[in-house]
Amino acid sequence: MQANLQPLRQRLEAVLLAAPGPASLDQLAAALQVPPALVDQALADLETDYRDRGLRLQRHHGRAQLTTAPEFAEDVERFLQLDSRTRLSRAAVEVLAIIGYKQPVTRPAIDSIRGVDSDASLKTLLRHGLIEEIGRSAGPGRPILYGTSPEFLQHFGLNSLNELPPLGEPDREEPG
Repeated sequence: MQANLQPLRQRLEAVLLAAPGPASLDQLAAALQVPPALVDQALADLETDYRDRGLRLQRHHGRAQLTTAPEFAEDVERFLQLDSRTRLSRAAVEVLAIIGYKQPVTRPAIDSIRGVDSDASLKTLLRHGLIEEIGRSAGPGRPILYGTSPEFLQHFGLNSLNELPPLGEPDREEPG
């Protein structure tokens, strides 16, 4: 039987498994020779299918990829003999949170929110692959725009940025 006669979800699953990284809707549609709308619907179906399994369909910035379910991270790390206990400084975590919620965002905007220079934290986050350069601002000097990477989602067990917890007012300690 020819590949194009097989069910689209199965074909899409095979392509995603073979993909070296996140693939765009247009790339998937071209490879499968179907309209992007059909691929988008098949991705949604796969996302539902994987909810109770060891895999997840992760979408980020218009791209999709198959990943392992975050609840099995320790098993996968042990199998691959990885040590993922890399610790981020408080400053790096602050910068990562700002980027997660404000992306795309420039370093001057991050520095303004934090009130201090964020260059070292940005370098750390880039080195760990949790953020990426996603373009340049149209503003003066055309500063780099930063956004989270697919690795950010995978590390925190998110399928998309829509799963980030809502921002609330910071807890304020009562003077005592």
